[in-house]
Amino acid sequence: MPEVPTIGELLAEARAELAAAGIDSAAADARILMMDSLGLTSTDLHLRSGQRPAQPVEPFRERLLRRISGEPVYRILGYRPFYAHEFTLSADTLEPRPDTEALVDLAIEALSARFGRETPFLFADIGTGTGAIAVSLLAAFPLARCIAVDIAQGALDTAMQNARQAGVSDRIRPLVSDYMGSITEPLDAIVSNPPYIPSHEIDGLDVGVRCHDPRRALDGGADGLDAYRALADGAANILRPGGDMLLEIGAGQGDDVRNLMEHAGLAFVTSKADLGGHERALLFRRSAR
Repeated sequence: MPEVPTIGELLAEARAELAAAGIDSAAADARILMMDSLGLTSTDLHLRSGQRPAQPVEPFRERLLRRISGEPVYRILGYRPFYAHEFTLSADTLEPRPDTEALVDLAIEALSARFGRETPFLFADIGTGTGAIAVSLLAAFPLARCIAVDIAQGALDTAMQNARQAGVSDRIRPLVSDYMGSITEPLDAIVSNPPYIPSHEIDGLDVGVRCHDPRRALDGGADGLDAYRALADGAANILRPGGDMLLEIGAGQGDDVRNLMEHAGLAFVTSKADLGGHERALLFRRSAR
């Protein structure tokens, strides 16, 4: 029987295999998969690199093959870190990504200015998916409540599981709905990372996105703006005077989304860029009168 490689050797082999498969993030992915599969820390990878792993290496090798086939690393793990928590993923949910943290940052800034941390308010997260946005905001505002909306019951089940893990499930209400159609309470704020990719572009996306994220969470219609039209229409009926609309957008969509929201009576306030410097999150406000 061949001798099991050391941790350092195993990591180097994994990194080389992923790189040979054309995976740009080969080094990071190899480390993430190894740490999770073998119960190691980042420090262990350095201090124990000359030791042989105490855990069986077969699960790690199996995960490596899944990554080589194009499955995203966090889909393989079944969870992804976002903001201050880890979020369980499911087939019904979009994988939360770092760019969306710009939306959470902007929401915290806007809502802190309006309410502080000691005033109750109600917001809706439209298209909640894993609940990453809703949970992150509820954790930041101890007296806030959220209506978490999704068209898929499976996504809401996942969101509630994540809310329980984060200790905020008592302040979140799941609601199966297409946008705001089933919401009856007036809202102080609406936050959404809606589908915004034009339909004709989806088949050209990376295999990790087009084959593993649900299409309904990606497809924004012919021009990528269908969801923003629905959000603009719904806000007029449900957003309180002075209420905020906070939206994630795709690259180059800022002007179109601003026009849609302003025609619906929502004034543009400010925006925030993502880690790549692209305009990613927009804040609109309904007139207080």
